[in-house]
Amino acid sequence: MLYASLGYQDKYLTDAEAAKVMADAFGKIKLDGKRVLVVIPDGTRTCPVGLFFRLLYERIGDKVAALDYMIALGTHPAMPYEKILQRVEISQAEHEGKYRKVKFFNHEWERPDTFRSIGRISADEMERISRGLFREQVDVALNKRVFDYDQLIILGPVFPHEVVGFSGGHKYLFPGIAGDEIIHFFHWLGAVVTNPMINGHKDTVTRAVVEKAASLLTVPTMCIALVVHYGKLAGCYIGPTREAWSAAADLSDKKHIIYVNRTYNTVLGLAPTMYDDIWTAGKVMYKLEPVLADGADLIIYAPHIDEISYTHGKWLDRIGYHTRDYFRKRMDQFADVPRGIMAHSTHVKGIGTYDLATDTEQPRCNVILATRIPEARCRQVNLGYMDPASIDIDSYRNREAEGVLVVEKAGEMLYRLADGTIPRIPEDEPAAAAK
Repeated sequence: MLYASLGYQDKYLTDAEAAKVMADAFGKIKLDGKRVLVVIPDGTRTCPVGLFFRLLYERIGDKVAALDYMIALGTHPAMPYEKILQRVEISQAEHEGKYRKVKFFNHEWERPDTFRSIGRISADEMERISRGLFREQVDVALNKRVFDYDQLIILGPVFPHEVVGFSGGHKYLFPGIAGDEIIHFFHWLGAVVTNPMINGHKDTVTRAVVEKAASLLTVPTMCIALVVHYGKLAGCYIGPTREAWSAAADLSDKKHIIYVNRTYNTVLGLAPTMYDDIWTAGKVMYKLEPVLADGADLIIYAPHIDEISYTHGKWLDRIGYHTRDYFRKRMDQFADVPRGIMAHSTHVKGIGTYDLATDTEQPRCNVILATRIPEARCRQVNLGYMDPASIDIDSYRNREAEGVLVVEKAGEMLYRLADGTIPRIPEDEPAAAAK
């Protein structure tokens, strides 16, 4: 049962309403004297973290023994101290004064000694959860710092998501502060099922893996699940993590999916500056793939980006961007490549086919980077190139009838066809098995 909640389909919460939801919820939770760790997203998610940082401190700051924050980086770059302060919307003077009790931690995903195994998902169980797609044992590890606390609070938004269907909830632990093995497993599982079959679907095999992994954690968790619509708060659900996430996902389904009546031959997705490499700006493709016509051009317009991936660029320079079956039919060749990186590769490239006998790959659509990444590197990683300076955005606008679409702040709103058609590979057994 939720401790408190409020959500709207047709308007937004005021700060006073958000404060009341927090007061109602934390009036029912006894945290006096406990050590509390709050897990929050990094800067690649739209979320009023600052508002809830202040509201949470007002409710429990003076009552708890500790109130610390960990940035759920997954495998993103660490946030500098100044960026963390910007994320929680306080000054250094405020941190050293009113909020001096609070400590901030980046999840140190690149350091194996920072993890502790919390158990394993057996091969039998994984075969059941994945609906027969995989049979392998997977170790589940988390940042061991969580065991220094009595209560975890997950604070973050819920959006349609390419790997788990809807983000948020326990996903801020897996992959947010999780070890490599579980991360790479379920990201590859999502890639095998394919983005169009996962994104914006609540009941997915990958979400089932995340929930199974979370069930192994003994530290109590709760969630402040938020629905943020074009930067404004539409919903706040506070309670046990699974229940809060589920309620937020139901509202996200109504607020974050845009239905259109046709496919488009050219889509110009304007990536926001919160995405600082293609590893994160790939969401432009993930959210727009369902409405791309066969052979369409998807342009990721991001003149501020000059890097493929700050953390995984060397891997991607080596393997490039390819359709799923390019990897699946040659897994021995890529045995040393982390599967989560292959997952990102195929999610950006999109669905398509690969013939091993002729070494012929046929992606359904063309993904073109209009960034500061040089043309030679774009070609090297098997993506298209356009000079962003050559693009007159206004010339693309108001041409939907011609099959041309411009999407502002692309990457969070999911586009789908109103008739329910989902692009898929003909006779795709993995996708069929996951339904």
